[in-house]
Amino acid sequence: MRLRMPFGRQKEMPSHLWTQCPDCGEMLFNKQLTRNNSVCTKCEHHFKIGARQRIELLADKGTFVEHDAALASADPLGFVDSKPYPQRIEAAKAKSGATDAVIAGTACLGGIELELAVMDFEFIGGSMGSVVGEKLTRAAERALAGHRPLVIVCASGGARMQEGALALMQMAKIVMALGRLADAGVPYVSVLTDPTTGGVLASYGSLGDLILAEPKALIGFSGARVTDQTIGERLPAGFQRSEFVMEHGFVDQVVPRAQLKERLAFFLGALRPKPGDARWSL
Repeated sequence: MRLRMPFGRQKEMPSHLWTQCPDCGEMLFNKQLTRNNSVCTKCEHHFKIGARQRIELLADKGTFVEHDAALASADPLGFVDSKPYPQRIEAAKAKSGATDAVIAGTACLGGIELELAVMDFEFIGGSMGSVVGEKLTRAAERALAGHRPLVIVCASGGARMQEGALALMQMAKIVMALGRLADAGVPYVSVLTDPTTGGVLASYGSLGDLILAEPKALIGFSGARVTDQTIGERLPAGFQRSEFVMEHGFVDQVVPRAQLKERLAFFLGALRPKPGDARWSL
């Protein structure tokens, strides 16, 4: 990494110590960036973070108990593009440290017990395959059985193409589980982070009783270029960013990362059943 200096000189910046903000160009000391929850200290750009880091930010310390960690993707279609699908899975495991694109478990947030599922964009773009569908369905079923709220943090490019129609079927599977949760009056909160697109947004990402989003997160079904070419019109400024989406009624609040846990605890606390009441206040 090079830092521009006066009179054309350039100074080498060790990449393991510094990160350049893609929005404002500020050089950020990695340790300081980590202390600030991976948010730029100058322009507040929210960098992508892994599922484990997200869980540490949201779950009360020592309360997260992971479920279904052993579930792993198979290769039912024998899919090969530039490399076989099993090789992509192994590379994604090594890169992200996760077994698939979502980590789910039971935790406490602000003292409230809940089911928490967090997607990991580092695992094949957070794509939704059969394992993601099964983990999220089981999380919803645990929430229903325990009468606990469900929080899903989305970060995904959509359905996983290497699993074809099997990946698309997960949309209906998860939505049906969320429907049973809604019928029982148990809250489901969807948190949209950068990016949340494709089949994930078209299904469970958009179905929360409460939908929160991080600042400037990309939120949309198809890419801006495809949309522009399809409708034949120039898209407005900020199109598909969380602030634009909130202005048009598809997101309830845009919440900075540092405030997300506190805001979730507030809303879940407000919805919590009153003494002697069995149902959440939806």
